[in-house]
Parts: sequence; structure tokens; C-alpha cells
Amino acid sequence: MTKTRTRNGNNIFAHLHLHSQYSLLDGANRIEDVVKKASRLKMPALALTDHGNLFGAVQFHDAAVRTGIKPIIGCEVYVARDGRHTKSGRSDRSNHLVLLC
Repeated sequence: MTKTRTRNGNNIFAHLHLHSQYSLLDGANRIEDVVKKASRLKMPALALTDHGNLFGAVQFHDAAVRTGIKPIIGCEVYVARDGRHTKSGRSDRSNHLVLLC
């Protein structure tokens, strides 16, 4: 696999969809470990997009800033096609949307 790098040697790739241990039932990544790995890979930025919550946002921000990585705070939310009041019980009736700020 070839890695594309900028003139200063940094990767130009940054994960923009990443779940942590705060993404209930869906993530097992520990924030400190992920940020350290991204730093070793010389990623310029990293996003945290846990499912339906921002519980890890402050911890992620602080860890990223400490290692020189630009933190991108995000969240993966659920969008119900028929509105939030319609309960069909079918998982195919909703979509996921990643919001970044």
C-alpha cells in the first residue's frame, strides 16, 4: 500500500468516521490509544463520531491537542425516514448521518 504524503512528510489521510468506547454497543477503541496511533502515523487531523452522543468529546479534544493533531468533533446520528414519531420496528427504515463540526 502506498502512502501519500505532503511536502512536510505528514500523511494527508485523516479518519473522519471513528467510534470510541463511548459509542455504546459499537465501539471498543480507547481514545488515548487511537490518538497516539494517529500521531505515530503523522495524521494531521482525526474525527470522533460516536453513535448518538458526545461523551468523549472533551477527552478526545484534549488528547488530540496534546499530540498536535487537529481534533474534529462529530457525531453519528440516526435519521428516521418516516419521522421520529413513527415506530415501525424495522431497522431498514432509518439511516445514519455523520455530522462534523
